Amino acid sequence: MTSSEITKILIVNRGEIALRVIRTCRDLGIRTVAVYSDPDRTAPHVLMADEAYRIGPAPSSESYLKTDRILDVARRSGADAVHPGYGFLSENAGFAEACGKAGIVFIGPRPSAIRSMGDKTAARALMEKAGVPMAPGTTDAVADAAEGQAVAEDIGFPVLIKAAAGGGGKGMRIVSVGSEFAGAMSTAQSEARSAFGDDRVFIEKYIKSPRHIEFQVLADNHGNTIHLFERECSIQRRHQKVIEEAPSSLLSPELRATMGEAAVAAARTVDYTGVGTVEFLVDEDMNFYFMEMNTRLQVEHPVTEMITGLDLVEQQIRVAEGHALSLSQNDVQMNGHSIECRVYAEDPSSNFLPAPGKLARHSPPMGPGVRVDAGVEEGGEVMMHYDPMISKVVTWGETRTRAIARMIRALREYEIAGVTTTIPFCSFVMHHPAFVGGNFSTHFVDEHFSPEMIAPSSEDDLVRALAAVKSVDDESVPEANVGVPDSGSSNGEWKSRTQRR
Repeated sequence: MTSSEITKILIVNRGEIALRVIRTCRDLGIRTVAVYSDPDRTAPHVLMADEAYRIGPAPSSESYLKTDRILDVARRSGADAVHPGYGFLSENAGFAEACGKAGIVFIGPRPSAIRSMGDKTAARALMEKAGVPMAPGTTDAVADAAEGQAVAEDIGFPVLIKAAAGGGGKGMRIVSVGSEFAGAMSTAQSEARSAFGDDRVFIEKYIKSPRHIEFQVLADNHGNTIHLFERECSIQRRHQKVIEEAPSSLLSPELRATMGEAAVAAARTVDYTGVGTVEFLVDEDMNFYFMEMNTRLQVEHPVTEMITGLDLVEQQIRVAEGHALSLSQNDVQMNGHSIECRVYAEDPSSNFLPAPGKLARHSPPMGPGVRVDAGVEEGGEVMMHYDPMISKVVTWGETRTRAIARMIRALREYEIAGVTTTIPFCSFVMHHPAFVGGNFSTHFVDEHFSPEMIAPSSEDDLVRALAAVKSVDDESVPEANVGVPDSGSSNGEWKSRTQRR
């Protein structure tokens, strides 16, 4: 494959990941195009991009997921590539194919790889063929509850019922006894149908007290595939990640090498290109099992960047341009330790339910070893239409102990008012002996956390009160004119005053 320089990238996303991609594009001298829904018209990613185009109303089904509108923007703006970020269309094989047919570079893997790894049963069959370890279970979807229960009894309870067409904890049920199987399968199928439009499920042995370890892989179009070490993502709520770190405190050098080789084998099996993540579960006996592959950039990619010194978005772009990897496996070195805390507008005292609203105060932490990727600014709003993540706080230290200490400082310095956030929960984890000692699993929340442990302090109340007063005072000040229509435009595109060229 010959290389071809990309000059303008359309970012098919919003929030912090759109900003993250724009910043790397600026470093590389690549122009950027943003898309936005109606409530996102003055969002930070819109103001930072070189151009921005309206694509529809608030619901993502009418805006960020509208392939035809996005490709129309690509045509009108002259973008020669699209970056999907994560979520939305990032793992949509049909969208990747449509980009190719339109002559636009999709910055991601081939549609065939997305399709193969997007179907969990197909992925299990491929991994079995490649010799990648898997937990006992089915490689095909089960036809009905009777067949599923027979499989479950054969491999032994407890088992997991999992959706074949997706992940993120949707369409997943743990079943401990046979009498509960039929009802659990019906519920899982219903949830899978609602979430993915596909009610197929498969059965897998449930791993007790697992650690969630994933490997970052990087591959080009010239046959080169490497891994960039692992991330641990065991601190979760509702089967979804909230705190990640790199490297894992669990792995020995030998196990790291073995799992890394398995991750590379998994990627090669589907002829993978670009950046991807192979996820594993590790049991109490240090056996590891393939779980799934995410064929996109992960939310938690910054911790890998912090310990390797690599810009993963830049690597994605270089691969999409047709360049061979500039480094081999032996060139990748691990330096220090990094931790990421996702700051969500969620209420940890109410089972982490979303708590959208306006940020009356937003003052991120700074200082040595601290990085904050935020998608909302002070005065902005965390909207009910989209993921409630406000930002990601990332720290780095020469050791895990130093990275934890810096995270404790960063979380303490972080001032947010107007919405309830996961900051108190993240701080709770950083102080907990199980986390500090590296003795935890994906069941951390169930085993160690209860809402009364993070009651707001008087200092927190004071910050909120001061911010509320400031918000009331600000309401009497006319809103600044942050943007103007692009010259001669009648189709919704515009630029910020500071970005007009």
